[in-house]
Amino acid sequence: MNGNPVLGRAATLQSAGRHEESKAVLAPYLAEEPDDEWAWQVLAVAHEELGEYELAERAATEMLRITPGHVGALILLSRVLLRLGKRSEARAAAEEAIRRAPDKWPAHFALSQVLVAYATAPPADHERAYEAACEAVRLAPQEPDAHQALCFTAVRTQRQDVAKRALVEWLRLDPSNETTQAMYTDAMADSPAVPAARAAEMYSAGLAGAPQSAMLRRGLDQATYRLLRGTRWLALGCLAAAGVMVDLFPTAKHPTLRELPVPLGNRLWVLLVMAAIWGFGALLRYQRMRGGVRLNIRSLVRRGRWARIVVGQAALTVLCALLISQVPWTGRDVPKVLFGAGLVASLSTMAFDRRKAG
Repeated sequence: MNGNPVLGRAATLQSAGRHEESKAVLAPYLAEEPDDEWAWQVLAVAHEELGEYELAERAATEMLRITPGHVGALILLSRVLLRLGKRSEARAAAEEAIRRAPDKWPAHFALSQVLVAYATAPPADHERAYEAACEAVRLAPQEPDAHQALCFTAVRTQRQDVAKRALVEWLRLDPSNETTQAMYTDAMADSPAVPAARAAEMYSAGLAGAPQSAMLRRGLDQATYRLLRGTRWLALGCLAAAGVMVDLFPTAKHPTLRELPVPLGNRLWVLLVMAAIWGFGALLRYQRMRGGVRLNIRSLVRRGRWARIVVGQAALTVLCALLISQVPWTGRDVPKVLFGAGLVASLSTMAFDRRKAG
């Protein structure tokens, strides 16, 4: 700041997050010294931090008026123009910054940010964004933002292995960043190879470090929904046990059906089998889960329509199994109807409800 006390004070206020006060200090100074590019730079950053992007654009433009081709001004201008939705102008500013300073990683980072900001951009733009991010990492391998750009552009260009490596490096360089933590947890948990219970545990643990992450909350809901979908298989196991008990379907090896009604001892035995299925398949696992996962199961059932549907399907199937096994039927017609109803209850939506959000 060339030892200027006014600029020093403004910069100090800005570093403390007191951007409005910094602007108040700079206003009278710039009225007297309108050609001080440092003052305009401090003011532009203050406007950007406050979300005053049009004013930040004007301040960056003043910097370029004073020093045409100022690389820092071009990079700042690219950022605020992108915020204002002026994509072509933002791209032009970033490309001019690269032309003037190809060895400056922030210029490549700025271009990458512009080109990857729109999912509907042409594939060539996304490929150029990836190249710019790679160059930023090459020039500044110690900068977390460079690896962030590489991670985002690699995802956009379907380079998942590169994205994961960049994410790991980003997390190593900036371990306290909640966005990084959330993305890493999501990348590790969001895989078909990870069981639903394990995924839910990972998302819950991730939320402990990044409690405001919408990504992790959404992931926890999806993992919890997968857990609830699994209860239907437990219910179908109970239904199968009930069907076997009353010999609903004869086979070639066992053409002779047992006499009805089934003795009380057999009915109680099947009831014990059902209790074991739910005890080991659901209750024991539920008790071993993190408190956050257990709370989310109850929460999702209250607020998620599809979560309530799958729980209701499992409950209806178990009810059919109990009616088949515990009522002393003298004929098989009603148990067959109940068996079919139990199957339909659980299988009716299995083919298409996997992608529901809960």
